[in-house]
Amino acid sequence: MSEMETQRLACDASGVRTAADILCKGGLVAFPTETVYGLGADARNGKAVARIYAAKGRPAFNPLIVHVCSLAAARRYGVFDADMMRLADQFWPGPLSLVVPLAADHGLSPLVTAGLDTVALRVPEHPLAQTLLTEFDGPVAAPSANPSGQISPTKADHVIAGLAGRINAVIDGGACRVGLESTIVSGAPPALLRPGGVAQEDIEALTGPLARAGTGITAPGQLNSHYAPRAALRLHARTAHSGELLLGFGSVSGDLNLSPTGDLIEAAANLFGHLHMLDAQDRPIAVARIPDTGLGRAINDRLERAAAPR
Repeated sequence: MSEMETQRLACDASGVRTAADILCKGGLVAFPTETVYGLGADARNGKAVARIYAAKGRPAFNPLIVHVCSLAAARRYGVFDADMMRLADQFWPGPLSLVVPLAADHGLSPLVTAGLDTVALRVPEHPLAQTLLTEFDGPVAAPSANPSGQISPTKADHVIAGLAGRINAVIDGGACRVGLESTIVSGAPPALLRPGGVAQEDIEALTGPLARAGTGITAPGQLNSHYAPRAALRLHARTAHSGELLLGFGSVSGDLNLSPTGDLIEAAANLFGHLHMLDAQDRPIAVARIPDTGLGRAINDRLERAAAPR
């Protein structure tokens, strides 16, 4: 990923306007929440979301938490049952993320949900996060603003130390109050997917005992699943075999092409959406070779999991 100048923005009206403008243009902005600093991008913009993975060096396309300013805004993107509504009413704004089914016409990039039919949503409490989300007036995908695998940032200085030159800006809002990532709960029945800033006991006071998380990836902070098409997937293809559809890359054209110019950010942004479109045709899919560098490693990780015997 090429170096860029990373601005340190003040936590005032001018800084927030600049940050919102960067998000509107597909850039990356780190901002404080009550938990940790998040690395934000427009959750509707696949290329912007792909830049999060590139900046963090995130090894695989795991789902990202989508931050919004209110429960009303969250319901544009997810469907809340009675349990999820009780939790949202009690703990939002706050350090709780809820995994719910995607709403119809949600408009989110498939890269945000890693191709799943659910989305993790959160309404942060931090006043600066609230101001930014209101100014931007849209959903912001935001994992922790640190290189993948390193310590989560609770100050702007931590963000700068890890991501300077890789993101457009960070709003300096001082130290985070909680300093621990959000608790993640899924529904039907409610299950604890990740402990965090809201205690399990406080959640169970409303829901009763939480179920154990199932196997497979249903939210950020978990491992070990993938978007697998219904039909067989063949990797490193130059051409399609008889009866196959071809997902191309670069000079290898096909029924769809992840990026005709060989741009890995564009390819990452298109990956899940293109797989969904091809899978709807109910035919085996061949995929062109993807360079195993930068975001190509994450693309290959997902493709290899999708192609594994099942």
